Amino acid sequence: MKKTIFLMALLLALGTVLAAAPSGGEKPRIGVLRFTNHTSAGWWSASVGNELSDMLVSELASTKAFQVLDRKDLDAVLSEQDLGNSGRVSAATRAKMGNIKGAKYIVAASVSSYEESTKGGGGGISVGGISLGGKKEKTYIACDLKVVDTETGEVVDTRTIEAESSGVGLGGSVSIGGVSLHGGGFEKTPAGKAIRGCVIYLADYLECSLTKGENDRCMKKWDKMDEDRKARTRGAIDIK
Repeated sequence: MKKTIFLMALLLALGTVLAAAPSGGEKPRIGVLRFTNHTSAGWWSASVGNELSDMLVSELASTKAFQVLDRKDLDAVLSEQDLGNSGRVSAATRAKMGNIKGAKYIVAASVSSYEESTKGGGGGISVGGISLGGKKEKTYIACDLKVVDTETGEVVDTRTIEAESSGVGLGGSVSIGGVSLHGGGFEKTPAGKAIRGCVIYLADYLECSLTKGENDRCMKKWDKMDEDRKARTRGAIDIK
């Protein structure tokens, strides 16, 4: 009797371990669209949407949690396959056709809010709405994220991700909106840090949402951040 109970307990424990273990299935296939902008941010230009998309692609790939599909350079891939199919490339080394993977999810993101405040002394200048040099700066950015299932066209996830950064001064050459200045690289400014931070947060959230699921404990952190964001927004609205 005791032996039977022991075996049953052992099987139950083994089943629990197996259920909790990763399934080892295929990583989610994900593509990233060009970012859009709904603000008057001075650093935004025609190329920034693609640059932000590239940043998110890199951050997603670094998580090792996704199969990240780069559609921006797809023409180059197709040209290489066409070259291989032309007979001019060794059959042993040519790129084979018919193996391009389709994305399970498409990610779209838009810059929905951008704020910058400057205070303190010093002889700074302002270009394109960004204050540079000699003053303490604080930058806030928010991006609205949308995840679309490519099989159904359904929006399966949305989230607003925020980031904030502060700092003082610059040092080296910076290019903002095509204007070259003497100061540090844009990525070292509060604006640059906030933008990079927001993109990193986007990748972190997608890893939690799409690979671990809404019931994972990592989602509690994001839900708490979203609740705090909504509370701040409601507190700033004066309804009469």
